[in-house]
Amino acid sequence: MDLNFNAPHSMGTTIVGVTYNGGVVLGADSRTSTGVYVANRASDKITQLTDNVYVCRSGSAADSQIVSDYVRYFLHQHTIQLGQPATVKVVANLIRLLSYSNKNMLETGLIVGGWDKYVGGKIYSVPLGGTILEQPFAIGGSGSAYLYGFFDQAWKEGMTKDEAEKLVVKAVSLAIARDGASGGVVRTVIINSEGVTRNFYPGDTHPLWHEELEPTTSLLDILSAPEPMNT
Repeated sequence: MDLNFNAPHSMGTTIVGVTYNGGVVLGADSRTSTGVYVANRASDKITQLTDNVYVCRSGSAADSQIVSDYVRYFLHQHTIQLGQPATVKVVANLIRLLSYSNKNMLETGLIVGGWDKYVGGKIYSVPLGGTILEQPFAIGGSGSAYLYGFFDQAWKEGMTKDEAEKLVVKAVSLAIARDGASGGVVRTVIINSEGVTRNFYPGDTHPLWHEELEPTTSLLDILSAPEPMNT
């Protein structure tokens, strides 16, 4: 098998954003790949844009990084001119404008999450092509295909901060177990009126799923057990 180490770095990824009663929780895995080669197993896909707004990046690593850099620069000018931080909606619309204006050249999907004093915690999804969607939760990247049914069952209104973070960590670890392009550690960012909290969950702390558990009292165990001796 040939490995192309010069191929573009791609974040075949799992990114998640969830609102809760008081703020938002963003989460992501940490695997960056170049074809079938894992280029970075501990990358940080949750990028700060302002003090109160972060973005989860998926798709082409280079494309998502340049969009984030441009947005951060424009937001710095915006904050100086207005004398106050940008709202989450302003940040999301700026990302949407850049993504849509360059949709023929960019291969990146982004989830914007943050908190502001006007509307509280908000999540916006800006998928490939530059659409913008305000959602109570958003999932993206290659691992998202495994999570739609899970979120339909697990999501609920009015979650606490701890419940929301637990849901995010569980979702990303589930995608890591099923999606070959997702892997590594789980990183979370919690944003609310009190500020920003970053958390880190190494691989040995992730929940284990069906195929990762040691079999116990399965049919195979019963069939392979020695025959009882007759007396």
